[in-house]
Amino acid sequence: VVGMDALDQTAVDARMLDLDGTPGKGKLGANAILGVSLATAQAAALATGVGDEGGYAPDLPTNEEALVLVTEAISAAGYAPGKDVAVALDVAASEFFDGKTRRYTLKGEGKSYDAAGLVGFYEQLVRKYPIVSIEDGMAEDDWEGWAALTRTLGGGVQLVGDDVFVTNVERLTRGIDAGVANAILIKVNQIGTLTETVAAVRMAHRAGYRSVMSHRSGETEDVTIADLAVALDCGQIKTGSLSRSDRVAKYNQLLRIEEALGAGARYPGRSAFGRGRG
Repeated sequence: VVGMDALDQTAVDARMLDLDGTPGKGKLGANAILGVSLATAQAAALATGVGDEGGYAPDLPTNEEALVLVTEAISAAGYAPGKDVAVALDVAASEFFDGKTRRYTLKGEGKSYDAAGLVGFYEQLVRKYPIVSIEDGMAEDDWEGWAALTRTLGGGVQLVGDDVFVTNVERLTRGIDAGVANAILIKVNQIGTLTETVAAVRMAHRAGYRSVMSHRSGETEDVTIADLAVALDCGQIKTGSLSRSDRVAKYNQLLRIEEALGAGARYPGRSAFGRGRG
């Protein structure tokens, strides 16, 4: 990539994908490719001054992860669930799914469900608690279960696909065609290049899916995902609670972006999750 134009992000990313030559970036490695991809974008931004005025997308993201609250504790403090606070669940259902029996086992509850039973369980939770978002509600390869969950709750609850989509446009295309989920979790280093990340977000938005820009374990104080959440008009970001420098750095960057945008900044708040409940 030496000598290539940093302003042509697509060409740089395409060159690296061609050099790797494997479907899963197994030769060069997704993390190595990502480092060059993001460095290219930042070099181009610095050279052109893009971003100095706060960018062009005025929507500031709601933090999806910060909504994971204990409803009973909030109620005890005098707040009204559904009005003052909301709940977002990150289930990671693949971890308690048995691919052979096609059943979901909640060991702590001593219960086992087929896909329809788990959907019914979620229905009960949604009726009882102010749940606005469920991430990875079904296992990554349970496409039929995902479709059933979406038919049942997709009209009122945000259903986020992480493991099922893995920021991959091919899997997202399948999900859109099958009526699976209504939102996608976006992890830049899950797919490996900025170009592919942008493609996934744009595909999601064209299909009417919401997008959540997300951090990953082992994060540093790099703030790129905060910039991308605004630049790609995601409306939501998942970057952890207000603790640890790697997380706080993202919030600080969002504050800087808001300051640069001035009166043009908008914060969607609860509306970022769609209709939800309440």
